Amino acid sequence: MSLLVVGSVALDSVYTPFGQTADALGGSAVHFSVAASLLNRVRVVGVIGDDYPVDQLTRLAPRGIDWGGVERATGESFRWKGKYSYDLQSRETLETRLGVFADFRPQLPAGSEQAKFVFLGNIDPELQLSVLEQVDRPTLVACDTMNYWIQSKREALLALLRRVDLLMVNDAEAREFSGDWNIHRAGRWLLEQGPTRVVIKQGEYGALLIEKGRTFAIPAYPLEEVFDPTGAGDAFAGGFMGYLARRGLVSTDLMRRAMVYGSAMGSYSVSGFDIQGFEGVTTEDVEERVRRFVDLTHIPAADRIA
Repeated sequence: MSLLVVGSVALDSVYTPFGQTADALGGSAVHFSVAASLLNRVRVVGVIGDDYPVDQLTRLAPRGIDWGGVERATGESFRWKGKYSYDLQSRETLETRLGVFADFRPQLPAGSEQAKFVFLGNIDPELQLSVLEQVDRPTLVACDTMNYWIQSKREALLALLRRVDLLMVNDAEAREFSGDWNIHRAGRWLLEQGPTRVVIKQGEYGALLIEKGRTFAIPAYPLEEVFDPTGAGDAFAGGFMGYLARRGLVSTDLMRRAMVYGSAMGSYSVSGFDIQGFEGVTTEDVEERVRRFVDLTHIPAADRIA
């Protein structure tokens, strides 16, 4: 298995001005794997309670998702409930119940230690570090984090950054972690902490790939209807990592293409509630959307101004 994700497998209840859903499939590992599986097989490591609708996970397995690393524990599954504003740019967390996720200690199933592409979803950085102790010379390790860990586990997070190749965060997290309001300076500060590349997600404004001495920007795919942004960042990560795992290589050019695949997956994610935006989407559909990105961003060379 060349692609591995370690993260949360949750049940989400979401309220937006355009509808709502209750106890729907959610969590970083779910959104990531649904997107990534359109490009490459993926193995998931996580934990669920004995109340989780396992049949819904089983239904997704033929897409190329291996749930063998998801353990089932006695107790309630991780649940999150949130409400979005009308413009979908801000949200209020109404309830968080960690359940069995509070005692999650990731243990990789046999064979997973050989994964070449590893994504550490948004969990405690100490647990992310424990996963790194279990993998054997991966080609690329990427991680995500959030404001809570930036505030409560800063030293562990800094230790993690010294051991990963790529950090994915949103713009608010980059600013808070670095203490700098300017997103480009924030990205360079994050590079100085250890990773060779940083991806900063900016929602409807697209995303940045920051490397030493260069920056690449990709817009968000233009959509007329957006229903639920929950998990869009994880879907972006799934497209990004799924493409790289499919190619089996890492380079600046491939990273830039991976950004486009990530943005394409994010656009599918927000077009429906929970994972419904991916219903009926095929790999061919993704490739077509990527081709549209080329047209969206292509600028012919201008004649020299005399």
